[in-house]
Amino acid sequence: MNEDPTQGDPGNDRRSGTDPDTSYLSQSQLIWRRFSRHRVGRLALDVLVCFYLVALLAEFFAPLGPLYRDLDNIFCPPQLPRWSWNDGLHCPVMVNEVDPVTLQNRYHRDPDRVLPLKIVARGDPYRLWGLIPWDRHFLGLDRDAFLAGRDPDTPFPVVHFLGADKYGRDILTRVIYGSRISLSIGLVSIAITLVLGITVGGVSGYIGGAVDNVIQRGIEILNSFPRLPLWLAIGAIMPREWSAIAVYFAITVVLSLLGWTQLARVVRGKILSLREEDYAVAARLIGAGHGRILFRHLLPGFTSHIIVVITLAIPGMILGETALSFLGLGLRPPIVSWGVMLQDCMNVQVIATAPWLLTPVITIIVTVMSFNFLGDALRDASDPYNE
Repeated sequence: MNEDPTQGDPGNDRRSGTDPDTSYLSQSQLIWRRFSRHRVGRLALDVLVCFYLVALLAEFFAPLGPLYRDLDNIFCPPQLPRWSWNDGLHCPVMVNEVDPVTLQNRYHRDPDRVLPLKIVARGDPYRLWGLIPWDRHFLGLDRDAFLAGRDPDTPFPVVHFLGADKYGRDILTRVIYGSRISLSIGLVSIAITLVLGITVGGVSGYIGGAVDNVIQRGIEILNSFPRLPLWLAIGAIMPREWSAIAVYFAITVVLSLLGWTQLARVVRGKILSLREEDYAVAARLIGAGHGRILFRHLLPGFTSHIIVVITLAIPGMILGETALSFLGLGLRPPIVSWGVMLQDCMNVQVIATAPWLLTPVITIIVTVMSFNFLGDALRDASDPYNE
């Protein structure tokens, strides 16, 4: 009796397209299995998780309060943390001198002095999420080591890890607190976009006919408007007397009302191709309601596509808020966001002397690229033919 030499060969199973190890996995498990092999996608996911974790615990990760001003160290350059065998974790001491001719602040590093640092250091007290009182910060001045050999009443110096702006506000602190606004506005906007896109697109594709034509023509009219001028026009008509919270929600609603059309088109196209499938026809024959057929049977069939569209749409929301706030038509101080921080970068001379003010640009680029890489990885993982 001749035996098949390829029988039981795992490599042959992979070459033939049958993988016995995945036969018991669900669709979501198969997507995660393929996604876990995508190194760039996993790295992007890790970066986004870290960003949102820092935004969630902004009070703990920020070395100072969002409204703290160090007027003695205006435009202080970054004091980047360092480590050495003699001093351990430390940062340099920046000495501020005023130029007698130009009256500008001149900083230079003092080679004989360093500031000791500590992870989970004691600092200014705060309330985590406005509820839990605490005084620990992720990284800060080691006060016990600093006071060693000094008068206990010696004031503690302020450390600016990423420098300070023209008002002496810490850049790192403002970037961390700004991430809470800039990142959350993308999630809130996409939540509203998800409801509008799925509902309108699902109804358009499921009902079809005249309803579909009316909805699609409306979407085309909405898409014909140029986005940036439309954002500027809507931002300009917002009353200046509105509170910061009201402006925040207004910007969220504006970005949502202008960003749901792409998702609606995707949902409509998928519903058109699935509504005549056997399981959808069988559900109608047994008396299932239209809402149950649409949301219970049809939408789960392309959930992965919706996830991909969402991950690619969130960067657009973040960039929209940044553009409006940068131009002074969106969020305004005292709210701290990445777009509000970039208002200090309009003067080229200021950027030439204090390039660390462009730090929010780096965070925006990293966030947008991470979302794009994550969306590409999810798109590849949700493709059943991409093995």
